[in-house]
Amino acid sequence: MTTSENKGTALITGASSGIGAIYADRLARRGYDLILVARDRPRLDAIAAELVVKTGRTISILQADLGVGAELGLVEQRLRDDSSITMLVNNAGRGATKSLIDSSLEELDSLIAINVHAVTRLTRAVAPGLVARGKGGIINIASMVALAPEVLNGVYSASKSYVMVLTQSLDHELKDKGIQVQAVLPGAIGTPFWDHAGLPVSNLPNAIVMTADDLVDAALAGFDQGELVTIPSLPDVADWEKFEAARIALGPNLSHTKPAARYTGVKSA
Repeated sequence: MTTSENKGTALITGASSGIGAIYADRLARRGYDLILVARDRPRLDAIAAELVVKTGRTISILQADLGVGAELGLVEQRLRDDSSITMLVNNAGRGATKSLIDSSLEELDSLIAINVHAVTRLTRAVAPGLVARGKGGIINIASMVALAPEVLNGVYSASKSYVMVLTQSLDHELKDKGIQVQAVLPGAIGTPFWDHAGLPVSNLPNAIVMTADDLVDAALAGFDQGELVTIPSLPDVADWEKFEAARIALGPNLSHTKPAARYTGVKSA
């Protein structure tokens, strides 16, 4: 459903296909104007033209490779300068299915540049303006491997853990300033991501592959419900709540003046 309500402007990275393109469709229908960011200008043009017809929203295009410093800087500048921006969707990402030792340094550097460096820079660019305006949202696309580092390349898993933890910290920092943040942890999604990562999605069992449409619809439902971490495939949210409660319970014992007794040979009282 398309709405005539104007919710400001959403900037979406990796918007030329897959999850990013679906976010573009859904947010435009919700009343957002859009800034679509990706490397593939023809794909961006086609998506923008279609969405203008379908939704009547204002769609801008910013062609950029977030792994190139100067081009990343252009996106940062737009986030800093455009006061209409009320939403950032950090969706662009690089994948890896080869092991750490089988990956080249260039591949790993590229992954870190997009998944960690760009997400950090763009978030830092948009946050002060959102705080000044007292409203807005930041959606960061992480991955289920943030919770299951054994599954894929460790650098990829670590990069997505970074995205999740960054989002959790941002919530602590920004929630009282009118800014909503969300980390989305997809499982396997049927998008070109897998082709780029070197393992076509056709190699995965159908039973674990969700469509990008279902993923984004579930993620936005989680956003509407105020979830900080959304795991669309998880049947029972209580499992996540128990996981988080256990993590938080560790807090008081993570820093003491003395080592734990098991490291000193001193028996506990």
